[in-house]
Amino acid sequence: MTPAYLSALNTSAMWRDLAPGLGNHLWQSTLFAAAAGLLTFLLRKNHARARYWLWLAASVKFLIPFSLLVGIGSYLAWPHASPTANGGLYVVVEAISQPFSEPAMAIPAIAQAAPAAAIPSLLHWLPALLVAVWLCGFVIVLLAWCVRWRRISAALRESAPLREGREAATLRRLERIAGTHRPIDIVLSRASLEPGIFGIVRPVLIWPEGISKHLEDAHLEAILAHEVWHVRRRDNLAAAIHMVVEALFWFHPLVWWLGARMVEERERACDEEVVELGSERQVYAESILKVCEFCVGSPLACVSGVTGADLKRRMVYIMTERIARKLDFGKKLLLSTAGVLALALPLVFGLVNAPKMRAQEQAATPGASKSNVELMVKSGAGGEAHRVGMMYSDTGFKAMHTTLQALLQEAYGVQANQIIGGPDWIKTAPFDLEIGPEDDKSAPSGMSIEQSPEQSRIRNQRLLQAALAERFKVSLHPETRELSTYALVVGDDGPKLQPAKAASSYAAPVKGPDGIPMNKSFQIKLDGSQAGLEARGMSTSDMASHFSRHLGTVVVDKTGLTGNYDFSLNWTSDASGRGTFNAPVSDASASSLLAAIQEQLGLKLEPEKGPMQVLVIDHAERPAEPMQN
Repeated sequence: MTPAYLSALNTSAMWRDLAPGLGNHLWQSTLFAAAAGLLTFLLRKNHARARYWLWLAASVKFLIPFSLLVGIGSYLAWPHASPTANGGLYVVVEAISQPFSEPAMAIPAIAQAAPAAAIPSLLHWLPALLVAVWLCGFVIVLLAWCVRWRRISAALRESAPLREGREAATLRRLERIAGTHRPIDIVLSRASLEPGIFGIVRPVLIWPEGISKHLEDAHLEAILAHEVWHVRRRDNLAAAIHMVVEALFWFHPLVWWLGARMVEERERACDEEVVELGSERQVYAESILKVCEFCVGSPLACVSGVTGADLKRRMVYIMTERIARKLDFGKKLLLSTAGVLALALPLVFGLVNAPKMRAQEQAATPGASKSNVELMVKSGAGGEAHRVGMMYSDTGFKAMHTTLQALLQEAYGVQANQIIGGPDWIKTAPFDLEIGPEDDKSAPSGMSIEQSPEQSRIRNQRLLQAALAERFKVSLHPETRELSTYALVVGDDGPKLQPAKAASSYAAPVKGPDGIPMNKSFQIKLDGSQAGLEARGMSTSDMASHFSRHLGTVVVDKTGLTGNYDFSLNWTSDASGRGTFNAPVSDASASSLLAAIQEQLGLKLEPEKGPMQVLVIDHAERPAEPMQN
């Protein structure tokens, strides 16, 4: 394929893979933060440090997708694990934790009608546009922090070490009381920044020059005690982690709200520690106000100062004589249970979702090799009858006696007249193609994730595109051209369709993989030159899709009918039965079908023209015959 088309396909595939995962991750993280918020409300009368750690956990959750734990659970699943065990819980958890999976996995058709010609271009550029917007926000956030960081770094470089004096002596005494493992360096800065801890591995206390003469010993001790507890609690590390979250998820308002809650609770937690050490509430409140009077706040959240959060609320909280309660047994049990569930639920979900095929793969004969996509060319000489068609299943994709043009139609979701160019044999030479789970190079070794039928179909289409590029050396590019289309509309005398019956009313209802009768099916009958379609539970959009494949051009449903119908349709087809499986029919067969649709169904196919996206084949090679029957 050409680089431009490969880029378009890769962008589209990347978006289909990324969008549902990102949507589910944001949903799960938001739900997790809501649960953390509920717990902080229940702990509103307890120590602030408990609430702080809950908000920090909600922030870290944005960096750890649940899919990681689900994957671990699937990998650790015992050999006899069945994905149908605890089916009700499985469905509920999947619906709640991954609400965006199914819609996001749908593959849009390349073109459906004249207005749809611009849709592929929009779908191609939309992911790039969103990535560009995210990248701009990411860079802006980083640049803002870099500017602030350089300001603090410059102030630190111009500072002088402070090894003597009452500040250093008080700091060493408080370090022993708090039990810090490493002495905190203190430097005297000429900048007007408030006292604050800078650094994570080797924290440094920046002390503004001249502030000490405005502080009494009690005020000085209270401020230094506050900073020592920031170091003891490793608040700078937690703040730096949340800064990463803010940079990556700057577009999510909840992330910034979490940052404000973390600053509020960390300052309140240090306030509680200082008061519990014996500082008088009034003296401590005065010391904070004195710092506000002579200094400006730190521009970075990862520099823990003394004046952060809402000062008015902090003053009220400090001066209140109430005592924050320690966590009792019930609250500890609640937090422990919440933490266990947060880790256990994704793991259990992964265990329940473990594929049945794992035991079979482990029991397979050692050394047995799995073949790649196998392409067999079969000769049709001598009037030999062939079984023709394409079929999806939960184990892969299989095409029998099918042309390359039909395979391209299936791989890229286009109709026959949307494939232009290429040698003549792509429309006539039949091939057999089979793709199994072992051909999916993107699946983890020894582990397979159970997929819905729609997800399996999408996966097989991607594998089919890769197989055609590899075996037929297909290269192509998209263009927009004026093409003929059809509009499916209601005839002058109204529709002659019968509403679909319930599945239980059929004599031999078709059953799906789960044993539940399916209410939608169709069967094609070929008898010489006569063709028939027996359908039940089909919508008019289903009809349009089937007629598109038969006629080899796009048919757009414009009937406005919303129900499902049972019907029988008969018309004169090609003697060979061509046109039934994604190959264009003759003019006579098409005319017969159009007349049958109007007479038997009360619908009409009206010809139209409009710009549509097509695939132009630049190159295709007919493979050698590795196997003949």
